[in-house]
Amino acid sequence: MKKVLTIAGSDSCGGAGIQADIKTMSAMGVYGMSVITAVTAQNTLGVSGVFEMPKDIVEEQLKAIFEDIKVDSVKIGMLSGIEIIKTVTDSLKKYKAENIVIDPVMLSKNKYKLLKEEAFTEMQRFIGIGTLVTPNIPEAEVLASMKINNEEDIIEAAKRIQKFGVKNVLVKGGHREDNCTDILLMENGEIIKYFGTRIDAVNTHGTGCTLSSAIASLLAKGNSIEESVRGGKEYITQAIKDSFSIGNGVGPLGHFIDIYKKTGTDFE
Repeated sequence: MKKVLTIAGSDSCGGAGIQADIKTMSAMGVYGMSVITAVTAQNTLGVSGVFEMPKDIVEEQLKAIFEDIKVDSVKIGMLSGIEIIKTVTDSLKKYKAENIVIDPVMLSKNKYKLLKEEAFTEMQRFIGIGTLVTPNIPEAEVLASMKINNEEDIIEAAKRIQKFGVKNVLVKGGHREDNCTDILLMENGEIIKYFGTRIDAVNTHGTGCTLSSAIASLLAKGNSIEESVRGGKEYITQAIKDSFSIGNGVGPLGHFIDIYKKTGTDFE
């Protein structure tokens, strides 16, 4: 079985962060492991607090995994501060990590800042070690220092982000008004478009975490970047269709919907 590591924050309501990552990895047929970078207090209504883990324990978690277990791919989510980003960067370089998928988490859905402002430049440098980075349009605008109004802007933003050193850039189209096409800028300069139909769903908590984890899982299995993105898109599309409510706000995706159905789970 392939082994995939998530380096991310913990979501107390289980819809995003390492909880969503582990669920996705399990559903994709790989063994999921985690390094916790922060503990968040959040529910379906949003994030109310964040505690950043001390850099020493983050480093120790990484050491414990890499010195014992072969890691086939790495998914990276919430890295809130400069010291955490530097610690993760140094460790991934030290252990020669492969198939690094970076989800540049900056804001929660209720606009809670998950990346400290003073850590932004360090995050740009960090992206340079990635195999793939997966920003949504607001994140791409910040990273590329430009406004995105159309498809040409998306491609230009991807090119700017690629200059940080990351091999491939996937700009997610969920925030687009005209359509929801995702655009992948490949290492060789090729542009690949993933067309999709917008799903009218309320429960979309953890979509970014889930997609990046699905892609990392497929990369671990030996799929190409193009194949992994396509497979990740197919998985998250179904997970959004199978999403459900658990509270008073934005609910989680249906990561294990087939299992839920087999067990006769009632979502009402």
